[in-house]
Amino acid sequence: MLNAVLSPIADRVYALMRIITGLMFAFHGMQKVFGVMGIPRQDLATQGGIGGIIELGAGVMIAIGFFSRTAAFISSGTMAVAYWQFHVIKSEITGISRFLPGTNGGEPAVLYCFLFLFIACKGAGPWSVDAKREKASKAE
Repeated sequence: MLNAVLSPIADRVYALMRIITGLMFAFHGMQKVFGVMGIPRQDLATQGGIGGIIELGAGVMIAIGFFSRTAAFISSGTMAVAYWQFHVIKSEITGISRFLPGTNGGEPAVLYCFLFLFIACKGAGPWSVDAKREKASKAE
């Protein structure tokens, strides 16, 4: 029964997931780049600043579906690096708990990493600039 109800809207729900995920990622970048919402502005020449630029730029690209595969692939890698560098290596936790996202605070980084990997594999889907570009190139 659920299959019959949900399957027809799966592409639109995927597009919503892509849009919301991209906007949330862009928001994190906006915090770092502009120093808003209680987060201090990052020096753009540092790793945190570069990460903020990637989050803001790629997040907007993913949200609007513009070169979304490339933006999502770069974002996935950025989150993988963030997880390992900031949640595992720099963690003060010892033992196996250091590697567990539930104890090292890295759950958002892991989720973003795999959401972006999925988007990179699947593409933008409907409601995207990429879909409009594909449609225009097929019409030529």
